[in-house]
Amino acid sequence: MNFKAMRFDVITLFAEMFDALTQHGISRRAKQNGLYELNFWNPRDFTHDRHKTVDDRPYGGGPGMVMLYQPLKDTLDAMTQQLNHKPYVVYLSPQGQPLTQQKVAELTKRPQVTLLCGRYEGIDERLIESCVDEEIGIGDFVVSGGELPAMMLMDAMIRLLPGALNHEQSAEQDSFADGLLDCPHYTRPEEIDGMRVPSVLLEGHHAKIEAWRQRQKWVRTFTRRPDVFEKMEPTSEQRQQLDAWIKLGD
Repeated sequence: MNFKAMRFDVITLFAEMFDALTQHGISRRAKQNGLYELNFWNPRDFTHDRHKTVDDRPYGGGPGMVMLYQPLKDTLDAMTQQLNHKPYVVYLSPQGQPLTQQKVAELTKRPQVTLLCGRYEGIDERLIESCVDEEIGIGDFVVSGGELPAMMLMDAMIRLLPGALNHEQSAEQDSFADGLLDCPHYTRPEEIDGMRVPSVLLEGHHAKIEAWRQRQKWVRTFTRRPDVFEKMEPTSEQRQQLDAWIKLGD
């Protein structure tokens, strides 16, 4: 079967910011190995005035500027022509649905994703209504533009591409891969500053280690992220088992 690289198209005024993604770590190696293709589109290239204007004052008054409809629409039209089909457009916005590992996995199944990075006070709502397929947010806070959220989303997606990680099971064991937080991890030495590695991890009994890790994942999720725990819709038996694990304290 022929492998086809994932294609990212990013609409941004600051393509150079993505050097942090393409020149370092797993995402750099994945790009070098041809696991994904990255294309940048600058709305200033689709303006028609000598100042290459991409924003204007908001109707109704207020601080800040709003990105213009037409340069963004012309950018998407040019992208559509190159792709020979309508791109799937994700707008990074604090008003979007919260990003989850499930959504990351869902998007990774698409052969092409366009990430629209807003700036200033945002973009003209009419562009969102007519061209954006979904809005995604990375948290209940605001940053200066969509570039950092886009890179976070891309990095999460790239990790799931076959061949991106050195160990195939690494992504499967990440936090949220199965809906739960990850278990604690330890490395050498066995004891440091009076703290020891849990003995079960030193015994070499794989079934016991897996059972311990699973218990830790449930306990950690319950104690650190009760909101995530409740989304798992635990049964009464699971809750009782969790209470027993917490009392056991291992």
